[in-house]
Amino acid sequence: MYQKKGISSLFISPLLQNNTGLSRCFTTRYDTMDMEGFAGKYVFVTGGAKGIGRAIVCMFAKAGAKVAFCDYDKEAGDQLSSELSNTVLFYKVDVTDENRLLEVMDLLFQRWGTLDIIINNVGISQFSPLTETTLEQFDRILATNLRPVFITSQALAVQRNTPEGKKRYGRIVNIASTRYLMSEPGSEGYAASKGGIVSLTHALAISFSEYAITVNSISPGWIQHTAYEMLSDADHKQHPSGRVGTPDDIARTCLFLCAPENDFINGQNIVVDGGMTKKMIYLD
Repeated sequence: MYQKKGISSLFISPLLQNNTGLSRCFTTRYDTMDMEGFAGKYVFVTGGAKGIGRAIVCMFAKAGAKVAFCDYDKEAGDQLSSELSNTVLFYKVDVTDENRLLEVMDLLFQRWGTLDIIINNVGISQFSPLTETTLEQFDRILATNLRPVFITSQALAVQRNTPEGKKRYGRIVNIASTRYLMSEPGSEGYAASKGGIVSLTHALAISFSEYAITVNSISPGWIQHTAYEMLSDADHKQHPSGRVGTPDDIARTCLFLCAPENDFINGQNIVVDGGMTKKMIYLD
């Protein structure tokens, strides 16, 4: 039987707490990977201070990329930047503020000339009974989770809208959720935002077909970011893969989709959930 968990356990995930440097962003299991394939690439991650975003920032930084990230949590952002020896750029941003988000992108365009990779990761979840959910709550979730995907993608399209720019390598990866295709009560805003990301992804992929830019999304399942050792055997065993996911699982998928040789994967949504959405579940 599927074990239901709280929203913070399921969907928001800072990787390894108490990291003290770049190498500590990874488990030993992945330190032996060839991680130099993104040298010279410019990466921007939204919602990068904690959870899945933190893992993505760490992994691209170790892969040799120039990385910038934004987050609303200044303390967590400053901490991650310090842990990475200030080799990454952090900007405090409320992504519902279009002008501030575009201001940061303009700063990066001026500093680097362009962006090669955008990871639209920022997201919030706020579940509440349908009869009690306000329109303001619903709109805030969409303004945080969905609208920035369009804002950052459009800004890149405008910046690259030259013959030379359209030929330059590029990747956009949008972090959705398995909640785009399954739900529980009170999740209307979250489900709508993640379903919107999946649909926006394939629309953007077609609009970017004149560019050398692919657009894909990733739908994580249960990604645990804290107290992984406290999970029960039942938590792990209910997954066909035999374990609950970690932020590294999503970060590695981002690197795979962003590899220059993987340009034939385009407009797709990659589900990374240990097989749970393929598992038939009945009550005993």
